[in-house]
Amino acid sequence: MKRIRVLIVDDSALVRQTLTEVISSAPELEVMGTASDPYVAAKRIADEVPDVITLDVEMPRMDGLTFLRKIMSQHPIPVVIISSLTSRATEMGMRALEFGAVDIITKPQVSTRAFLEESRIIICDAIKAAALSRVTRRRLPTPPQQQHTVQPKYSADVVLSPSIKTPMNITTTDKIIAVGASTGGTEALVEFLRAMPVDCPGIVVVQHMPEKFTASFAERLNSLCEISVKEATNNDSVIPGQALIAPGNRHTLLKRSGARYHVEVIQGELVNRHRPSVDVLFRSTAKYAGANAYGVIMTGMGDDGARGMLEMREAGAFNIAQDEKTCVVFGMPREAIKLGAAHKVLPLSEIAPFLINKIKNG
Repeated sequence: MKRIRVLIVDDSALVRQTLTEVISSAPELEVMGTASDPYVAAKRIADEVPDVITLDVEMPRMDGLTFLRKIMSQHPIPVVIISSLTSRATEMGMRALEFGAVDIITKPQVSTRAFLEESRIIICDAIKAAALSRVTRRRLPTPPQQQHTVQPKYSADVVLSPSIKTPMNITTTDKIIAVGASTGGTEALVEFLRAMPVDCPGIVVVQHMPEKFTASFAERLNSLCEISVKEATNNDSVIPGQALIAPGNRHTLLKRSGARYHVEVIQGELVNRHRPSVDVLFRSTAKYAGANAYGVIMTGMGDDGARGMLEMREAGAFNIAQDEKTCVVFGMPREAIKLGAAHKVLPLSEIAPFLINKIKNG
């Protein structure tokens, strides 16, 4: 199998060396070269076009966002932003996703070996997903001035025991929408949530995203949507007209106390190599909401959420998977469809209208 060729663009020699070691540890990946800034990178690309570029944001001579805009408007190549998570970088990271970056992840903290070992999986998976993504040329607005051991792949069992075939006794008729997404999901969620009316059921979302980015992402969604959107905190109520976004590096579970739905936000092990995990959310939704729930699985690499969505279906929930044509990466929805977990497969633009109509008409 042809390996995925990666060009690393970062002004730090130490980061370039570390990323080279991390990426080269995956048999499917190879580093075709490194560049200390976008000008050097442009020369490398002129000689050989990589399959994926990893790109820092803050660099000398030309910043990463400017370079990203040039790539996506002239010769689109899948780009994974790897940046440190200062408050300024968080703001720029959200803009990078708008400009066409496939994913944005935490720059490895080379002083923390345990963190780096965990980051290997995240970085390599993001690059593999980027290589599978479909990137297109964009007309973008003018920017404002300015060798390792394979880690075990845990299932949701490490966080929440499997639910029984029939969920716990339902003492409320309130509906719940549980949503899972990964690569490409940030923009998919914008379209989905903007279409939801203020009287929609409470929504809980797991989007694979690094710690500190989810708060900024929730704020952006809140500014764009008719419903309110916030980053979930432990014991938040799940109420109509509001979407809760699972915080990065924390699992988010749906729970119920009497007739009140709320979320539990915990640490826990990586599940399907993710934290937060869609499987964890979906399993808890199957257990505590049963037939009162609707599940949506969107674009993303891997199979996180597929088994949890099947549990939701077995508990009586109604599920929708995004179709291949509108996915950036048709991984998670495909696996859910293969398991028979989805009742409907729909283009992204039709998911929210279909759900709204089904909830109103039963």
